[in-house]
Amino acid sequence: MGEKENLFRIHLLPPAQYELEEIAQLYFILAGAKSARKITDRIYRSIEKLARFPLSGSAVHDAELKALGYRYVVAGRYVSIYRVIDDSVFIYHVFDARTDYPSLLRAQLFRLEQ
Repeated sequence: MGEKENLFRIHLLPPAQYELEEIAQLYFILAGAKSARKITDRIYRSIEKLARFPLSGSAVHDAELKALGYRYVVAGRYVSIYRVIDDSVFIYHVFDARTDYPSLLRAQLFRLEQ
């Protein structure tokens, strides 16, 4: 009998869920349902891999955010920002990789602290 695989729990936080819905809506409007499904499936697959390999994403380049344990995975032109805490992976945001997502993330964190 094989070993039971310990999977990390994935928690898609509300901001990330909202951003995924916006991405799907944009693709739906611009290119149709098939395109919207294709990009969201690609993003979800990249996130689902974290259940088995939670540290497989890259550490963010911003030193302050890196020190806080933020990492990212890439799916097409989107990055999913996450942290591993205990046996869980928390997905905070899904950003277009062409944006200054470290600044956007810092701005979100600053708002949360107020």
